[in-house]
Amino acid sequence: MTHAIRSFVLRQGRISNAQRSACERLKSRYGIPFCTERISLESVFGRKAPKILEIGSGMGETTATIAQMHPESDYLAIEVHTPGIGSLLNQIETRQLANLRIIQHDAVEIIRHMLLPGSLDGVHIFFPDPWPKARHHKRRLIQPAFISQLCTHLKPGAYIHIATDWEEYAQQILAVLSAEPLLSNTSPDYAERPDYRPVTKFEQRGIKLGHIVRDLIFCRNANSARSSDTENQP
Repeated sequence: MTHAIRSFVLRQGRISNAQRSACERLKSRYGIPFCTERISLESVFGRKAPKILEIGSGMGETTATIAQMHPESDYLAIEVHTPGIGSLLNQIETRQLANLRIIQHDAVEIIRHMLLPGSLDGVHIFFPDPWPKARHHKRRLIQPAFISQLCTHLKPGAYIHIATDWEEYAQQILAVLSAEPLLSNTSPDYAERPDYRPVTKFEQRGIKLGHIVRDLIFCRNANSARSSDTENQP
């Protein structure tokens, strides 16, 4: 029996009392349980508005800040680590963010089973694990099959925004996105950091160490489609 390769490792980590309390109190209110049936994001948020998916929200600082700055859009955050879930739940409550929800599960399975085709206006993937050792590159999230699947859930004109401070991974991401026929680059190669993406503490530490942060922003072509966009959805 073969097992799917995961792009993450579930580490125990330390969870604070505040994070644990947030999970117990708030997850049922702001969390969405994983299921194998497709869900309507308009029903989840109770309105028609742009829907942005964030894969790997970490401790949630960037996610909450973007959601607070853009109340006109709705944000669905995906994270697997419980401390990050608790931290983001606390920020949702503190900032009173009605436009942010969380799913704690594998992003690949959520995209495959829960999202409707053509339901997303944007996707944020900020600083995915670079898996720097060559033998671990197969664990990287940004692979052709993953991007191909993700594209079926983008509306025409919707965007994918990825940021990384790992130069070799940035080159791979650029190659993968450029090879996807449903996508077009918004820049000749790398993009300038848009105003909506705040500079995180993690990013600031990397810059001090001499890391160069690369932003890549691609849009789904308006006049292209695959037969699999509407047929044979897994």
